[in-house]
Formats: sequence, C-alpha cells, structure tokens
Amino acid sequence: MVARGDAAAFEAVYEQLGPSVLGIVRRVVRDPAQAEEVAQDVLLEVWRTAFKFDASRGSGLAWVMTLAHRRAVDRVRSVQKESERERRTAAADIPYDEVTEAVESRLDRERVRRCLGSLTELQRESVTLAYYGGYTYGQVALLLGIPTGTVKTRMRDALIRLRDCLGVAG
Repeated sequence: MVARGDAAAFEAVYEQLGPSVLGIVRRVVRDPAQAEEVAQDVLLEVWRTAFKFDASRGSGLAWVMTLAHRRAVDRVRSVQKESERERRTAAADIPYDEVTEAVESRLDRERVRRCLGSLTELQRESVTLAYYGGYTYGQVALLLGIPTGTVKTRMRDALIRLRDCLGVAG
C-alpha cells in the first residue's frame, strides 16, 4: 500500500518502524539532532521508493533497516570527510617539523605497547578485541565466552591501568 502512495499505510509504517529506524541510526550517528534528521530522511526515502522494494530479496523490515544503516554510515563518513578537509586546511597554514612528529608518534606507539604489556593477559585480550578489533562489550563477551559484566570490569580495570601507565590525567 505504501508503494501506491497510500498515506494511511505510510503512517502505520512510520509509527511501527520509526523508533527502530531512529534506534539503528543513533547507534551509528552519535549526534541526536543528526540522527533524527537521518531517520527522517530514511523514512521519506521509504515513502518515495517503496515501489522498488522486492519481497523476494528479503523482508520489508530488513530493507528499511538496511537503508537506515547505510544512510547513517553515509552521514558519519560525510561528517568525517568534512572535518578532515577543515583540519587539512587549518594544518596547511601551520608549518611543522615532520621528523619531530614522526619521532613523537613512534614514541607514543612504543609507550602504548609497553603499557599494554603491563596488563594481565585477560585485560589485554579484552582491550585488544574492543579497541583494535572494534567489537562491543557484548561481542567481546560472546567471543571470550564470559559474561558481559566481566568484560566491563576487565575493561574498566585495564583502562585505569593504561591511564596511570601513560600518565594521562583522570
């Protein structure tokens, strides 16, 4: 019905899927105002392109959630690119010493490696999966076969130890 432009059908779809669309977008786009804007764009796209939906390729819910996730990722990438352009423009005006920056960067990496080495194996494994692997606490818990609370405790303790080791003000 939405594909035929039925406003009442779209209203029902909006009421049913709006919170889910906003939820998936909020997980990707951290700024609440931008997330609402992206969610609205997604629902408008559903209204305009519902005729393109092909039920043989999956459920309507999956189609809408895929649109939402893609739009959210596109927004994040767009914001990142814009920020990168602004940073490059600002940095182009400020001369810096490339050798000094390379040495400082290498020293920072070495300090992080040394501090990671000071963690217990269990803490290091959790931190590595979460920060370098990009996994959520829940996903780390599943991978390690332990409760999520245990992962959170390990991560908290590990981050405190890393902060102290790196001399970061807490």
